Amino acid sequence: MSGLGHAVTVCRLDDLKPTSAQRFDVEGHRLAVIRFDDDVFVIGDRCSHADYSLAEGEIDTDEGTLECWKHGSTFSVTTGEPTTLPATKPVPVYEVSVVDGEVRVVLP
Repeated sequence: MSGLGHAVTVCRLDDLKPTSAQRFDVEGHRLAVIRFDDDVFVIGDRCSHADYSLAEGEIDTDEGTLECWKHGSTFSVTTGEPTTLPATKPVPVYEVSVVDGEVRVVLP
């Protein structure tokens, strides 16, 4: 993990179902933790188009995206960039690692 920010444990990998997203509120950050099999990604949980939870949306493992359930915008889980309208602004992306079965995220 990088020297910027600090790492916090969000959950255990076993707490996340394969191909799922779950919302966690950690130190004032609203996070969508996304599991694609054994890969884990963390992006900001607020859709940049409207304030809806992205963790409630559909995951597309082929495209590597998470869809906002309210208006259908999809976001890359690796870059946070929107890949479909109506969203035009990216959501934050967080550095994540799995250490001894724990999902750890670097917060700014």
